[in-house]
Formats: sequence, structure tokens, C-alpha cells
Amino acid sequence: MCLLNVKNLNLVFKIDGKEYKALHNVSFTLSEGEMLALVGESGCGKTMTAMSILGLLPANAGIISGEIIYNKRNLLLLNEKEMRSIRGREIALVPQDPMTSLNPLYTIGSQIMEVMELHRNLKGKEAQKAAIEVLEQVKIPNAKERLKSYPHEFSGGMRQRVIIAMAIACNAGIIIADEPTTALDVTVQAQIMELLKEIQKEHKTSFILISHDFGLVYEAADKACVMYNGHIVENSTSEELFKNPKHPYTKALIKTLPDFNSVKLEAIEGQPPSVKDIFTGCPFESRCKYRMPECASVMPEYKKINDSFVSCLLYEARNS
Repeated sequence: MCLLNVKNLNLVFKIDGKEYKALHNVSFTLSEGEMLALVGESGCGKTMTAMSILGLLPANAGIISGEIIYNKRNLLLLNEKEMRSIRGREIALVPQDPMTSLNPLYTIGSQIMEVMELHRNLKGKEAQKAAIEVLEQVKIPNAKERLKSYPHEFSGGMRQRVIIAMAIACNAGIIIADEPTTALDVTVQAQIMELLKEIQKEHKTSFILISHDFGLVYEAADKACVMYNGHIVENSTSEELFKNPKHPYTKALIKTLPDFNSVKLEAIEGQPPSVKDIFTGCPFESRCKYRMPECASVMPEYKKINDSFVSCLLYEARNS
């Protein structure tokens, strides 16, 4: 069952009195119990796409067209009061940095209980009992005692578990995990991703995983959208994406992954474009090993090729 449908989302930033397009016709679907990854280099539009869904865009950003359909409602047509009833309760966020997301002046218990009171109308002992239960779900030992702890008394991995506990506290149907393993060591990264997969399986929770780590996407996601310069250049199942990548950018990203059979790591030449850069053709053209003359002037169409969606003149030329 389709839970979320993002259709032709276009977003602009206003900088020094001028408008610059940051998202270009972004489209994808998220089904119940599915983990969808938005993957790409920094600045490609992953987080702005997520913030558009949550209605948490910066003051200088605005959506100029498109739809975000959740439970048959277009979220872009809801007012702030209506969005607050969805945000946190039905669509939750696991932010990138748990330390800045948790208030250092309040105990972990008081912050989780506040979520319970706000979204589940639980108070007192009921809220405390529910807070203990969610901490136990995310495998924090001595949960009852740890309610009295402050954020600085937890390790980075444990703080991330607290944030995840707050996200699942209201049984949200969709959790947006924005780089959930950043700044964690490899062992803790694996534990956090295993925890997210367990939540996905046990509660049929749908996830949008934002990441620049293709290895993480391969291990965890069911589907992936590869983003570049605010465009989705390829959309496929994770298995198909790694087995048969179509867009040159996807191929280049996969080649940057460590290979134990080789001591050499490949890099993508050049730098990602800025939101201020204007393109008449493919935005990846200057960095692409397979570019053709027309790539500089013709913007490729986004079309279905077998079970994938891809935006590339080269691939279309080879398979027309």
C-alpha cells in the first residue's frame, strides 16, 4: 500500500533577492513497511526533500509546485496547526545530530514524556511507563533508571537511540532518518541500522533514509533514489541499483565504495554544483566520463527503463 506519494516537487531558495531552484520535479513513492533511501553528495537536495515533507523549510525556501500526498491528503495544502498534528505523531524525524536535538537542561525521561503528553495525551505514571517501554524497545539498559539521566551522560550511540525512541513513541507510520549514523563508529553504526531494521519489521514502519553512504544504502534500503543537483537521476530497488546501475553518477558513486580486492579508491572528478549554478543540459555533464556533445544543452527526460527510472541521454541513446 502506498503511504506517501511525492509528485513533481519544485522548490526554490531566495538569496540576495534572487530565486534559485533547489529541487526539480522530485517524484517518488513510499509504501507501508518500506525503507527508501535518498542518496547523493552533500547539497544534492536530500534534506530539503525531507524537510518539505515535514513542513520545516527554512524561511528563504519555498515550494512553487508539486504535491506531497500522505493518507490521501496533500500536505502542502495544510496549515501549520494541521501539520503539527501530523509531524511527530504520524511522520517523525530522527535528526542528524542527537546532541543538538536533545535539550541538555532536561532529563531524557522528561523529554520523552513530553512527547507522550503532546501526541498521546499520556501524563504522570502512564507517560513514565510508556517512556520506559520505548527505551527498552531501543535496547537501552536499565531504562527506568536512565530516565533520570541527562543527554551528556549518554554516549553518541545511546543518544541516537533516545532520539529513535522519541520517534517511535507515538507509533509514527513514517520515520525520516537524516544521516542517522553520522559521527558514530563502525560498530555502533551497524547496531543503529540493525535497530531501525527491527523497528521496520516489527511495526511495519516506513522509513526515508537520508544518506551519502552507498554501502549503508545497499545494506539497509529496499529502494533508492539517487539525487544530484536537486534532481532524482535514478530511482530503483537497491538490488537493481547495485547490480545494474544506469546513470553515470550512480556508477561513479558505487565505484567510490571500498573494495577489499583493490587498494585503490576511485574518486569523482570535479565538485558538485551550487544551487546558484544554472544548467541548460544535464547538471552532471562536466563530471561525466560518458558525456556526449548534446549533454551540455539538452536536459534528459526522466523515464522508465525496465524496472528503474533514469534521467540520462547516454542511456537513452544506447537503448532506443
